[in-house]
Amino acid sequence: MATVNATIAGRQFRLACEDGQEDHLQALAKDIDQRIVDLRAKFGEIGDTRLTVMAALTVADELSEALRKIRLLEEEIAALQDARVVASDRARAASDAVVGAFNSAAERLEGITKKLNQSLGSGVAIG
Repeated sequence: MATVNATIAGRQFRLACEDGQEDHLQALAKDIDQRIVDLRAKFGEIGDTRLTVMAALTVADELSEALRKIRLLEEEIAALQDARVVASDRARAASDAVVGAFNSAAERLEGITKKLNQSLGSGVAIG
């Protein structure tokens, strides 16, 4: 397990993380620190705890919104997948109908050709 030294709201924190996640954790800490800096600039010195809570609520709100969007996108994907299956089934049915129509037309043409050959006699053959 790796550790990272991060500064958030002017205080040093030693944080543990999985090996290889050090840069990611450092980036997260910088994001939280920047949020606190921005809130401090907007609201002034209202206390580190309040600023930290406000930053955490901002992150929680963004996470909640992202999860809501993910749920909507998952529903949309499911609907599109269902529509794709229906469209595929319809295309297959249409293709089968076209093949059937061509086969039927070919059989009729063969029948007509045979009748014509029979009516013309054995001297001339069509097809």
